[in-house]
Amino acid sequence: MSSSIHVALWQVAASLVLVALAIAISRWRQADLERDIAIATVRSIVQLTLVGYAIKLIFDVNSIWLVLALLTVMVLFGALTARSRAKNVPGAFWPLLISLSIAAATTLGLVVALGIFEATPRYLVPVGGMVIGNSMTASAVALNRLGDEVGDSRARIEATLALGATAREAALPIVRRALRSGMITLVDSTKTTGLIFFPGTMVGMLLAGANPTDAVRLQLILLYSLLGSVAIAGLLATSLAYRNFFTPAQQLREPADVG
Repeated sequence: MSSSIHVALWQVAASLVLVALAIAISRWRQADLERDIAIATVRSIVQLTLVGYAIKLIFDVNSIWLVLALLTVMVLFGALTARSRAKNVPGAFWPLLISLSIAAATTLGLVVALGIFEATPRYLVPVGGMVIGNSMTASAVALNRLGDEVGDSRARIEATLALGATAREAALPIVRRALRSGMITLVDSTKTTGLIFFPGTMVGMLLAGANPTDAVRLQLILLYSLLGSVAIAGLLATSLAYRNFFTPAQQLREPADVG
């Protein structure tokens, strides 16, 4: 047991060479990402270590309430993280919190109800983490695009409103493009799965010695689950957040009010 721990620690330490390479490339090309890479590396070590102990505790206790508590924390921090990326969207936190909560609850509820996964910590924790994480990223990208689009299209939106359109009608093309931006990355990666790259779950199972057909089956289930959750989260986030750009009188708010 001790030797296996030493080997695992050595493998993690050795992989830091690639982090050093990323920092060196950023410095060489003056991308100014060295600090972000270093912070991301340290945070990932600390966060994954703490989460590893938390997951072990949840597995040992085998309590659905601890699973729900962990997923709730994930949703909360996901909404806070996504809000920091959508700075141009007023009041982005609540749309993000609602969209992530509903996306996670709907997706996990369906996979359990359909008998795809059992309602146990061993399934709900990792699948829930993937669902919430991908939904967070998609929602953040969608709202970031939404804020930029509204800022760039103020004249068109105000002209549309002046012609008698409602706020929903004026914002519809922008909301549509924002939703597309949030979903397109996962859609494109799903298109090229197996041709250009192997997703992490499949790679992990293959490295662990699993049957390739079992790895493919599980990866397909997860990909389709993520597509559903990303679509739900992106749709809800953009549909709720665009309203914050308008007053109750269907007028576009001034930039100062939005910020």
